[in-house]
Amino acid sequence: MQSLKSSFLLISLLAGLNGVVSAHDAGHHGGIASKANKAVKAPFDIVHTRISTEGNTVVFHMAVSGKVGASRPTKSGKLAGSSVFSYVWPTNLDPSVVGFEPKAGILAFAVTSHPDFDDTPLFDENGDGKLDNDGDLWHSHWVVLQPDAACGTDALKVVDIPEGTKPRLPKTWPGLPILIDSPGWSPTFKNKTVEVRVPFDDIGTVEAGSFDGVTAALRVNASVHNPLLCVTNAFKVASGDLSLPGKVNK
Repeated sequence: MQSLKSSFLLISLLAGLNGVVSAHDAGHHGGIASKANKAVKAPFDIVHTRISTEGNTVVFHMAVSGKVGASRPTKSGKLAGSSVFSYVWPTNLDPSVVGFEPKAGILAFAVTSHPDFDDTPLFDENGDGKLDNDGDLWHSHWVVLQPDAACGTDALKVVDIPEGTKPRLPKTWPGLPILIDSPGWSPTFKNKTVEVRVPFDDIGTVEAGSFDGVTAALRVNASVHNPLLCVTNAFKVASGDLSLPGKVNK
C-alpha cells in the first residue's frame, strides 16, 4: 500500500493539489470532499468521492468541478501506445471479494474510456449489434493494481497474468492477460457527477471498507507485453495522498 500511496502522492504534489476539505464546505455529504483546483482539467478535477450502500447494492459516486465524462482519449488507430482515461475508486478490499486471487494487489473499481480497443466482449454498449467496437463509451471494470518499475519510477500497472498460469478470475473476465473484470455495470453521468450501482453479495465486507478517489490516464505498453497497462498520469487524488480516508456509508 505504501508504494501505491507514494506513486500517486508524487504526481499529486506536482499537480498542486489543495488537499481535503470538509464535506459541508464542498456542498456534499459524507465521503471525501476536495478543493477544486484550476490546474486540473475540470472533467477530472475531483471535488467529492463517496461509496455507499443501498440494501445489497454498492453505489460508487464521484463529482468533479466541470462536465464529468466530457474528455475522452483521442483515437490513435492502434492498440500499442493507446490511452485510457479513468475515474477510479481504490479500496482496501481484498481482490478475492470479486473473484480474483486473494492478496493479488490493490482492488479498485473504475469507469473508463478507450477508443482503440474494446474490453467488454459480453456487452454491446452502443447497441449496434457488435460486441467489439464500443470501448470509447464509458464503462466499468474491477482492476487489481500493483507497482511496477517498468511503468516508471513508483508507477503502477494493472497486474499482468504470466503466460502459462491460470489464476482465479471473475466469471466476466474479458480474456485479457491482466487482472481485470468487465461486469457490465453501466455508469450514469449527470452534469458534474458519475455514479455506478453495483449489486454485491458480501455487502458487509464492503460496508467495513475504506476508499479513495482518483482520476487518471493509463497507456497500453508500446510492445503490448508485460506490463500491458500502466498508469501514466494521475490527474487528481481525492485525499491528496491516497491514504484511503473514505469510509463506506460515512
